[in-house]
Amino acid sequence: MEFRIDHFVNAVVYAALGIVIYMVALFVIDKATPGELHTEIFQKHNMAAAIVVGFMMLGIGIIIAAAVH
Repeated sequence: MEFRIDHFVNAVVYAALGIVIYMVALFVIDKATPGELHTEIFQKHNMAAAIVVGFMMLGIGIIIAAAVH
């Protein structure tokens, strides 16, 4: 198996695209929920909010991975 630069570039582009989509999704989830998620999770130690956001991000990550694959 030889190294091909076009495959490497494609992987980097898809990874960057996935990260951008992931960040946009987190922003949308933050705006769609009441209150500020950062405050709820890190200052108020709201475990339920952390679990919900964690599973939402896991689901979005799986969707992005399937879409770019």
